[in-house]
Amino acid sequence: MPKLIFIDRQGQRTEVDAPVGQSVLEIAHAHKIDLEGACEGSLACSTCHVIVDPAFYAQLQEATEDEEDMLDLAFGLTRTSRLGCQIIMTEDLDGLTVTLPQATRNMMVS
Repeated sequence: MPKLIFIDRQGQRTEVDAPVGQSVLEIAHAHKIDLEGACEGSLACSTCHVIVDPAFYAQLQEATEDEEDMLDLAFGLTRTSRLGCQIIMTEDLDGLTVTLPQATRNMMVS
């Protein structure tokens, strides 16, 4: 089974099993990783924003226009930023490393 590595806000690395076909967001929630996902993966927020290790970024499917629109709302946007709900694990992504940004911006909460 592929592995997924999360780097949290304090720099701690957590390696988890990443079932093929599940999103980074789903995998984070299954392993109690602090990745919000306020819209539950419906592409209606940016709270599952992750920063993808540049070594893996080119292997990802290209972001859709809808994802790009949501990323525009993300805190701490980088050139390798993606939404965790839109990254679906494959065997080729074994070892994928994502960093959680220092904060999130939830437009649903006042």
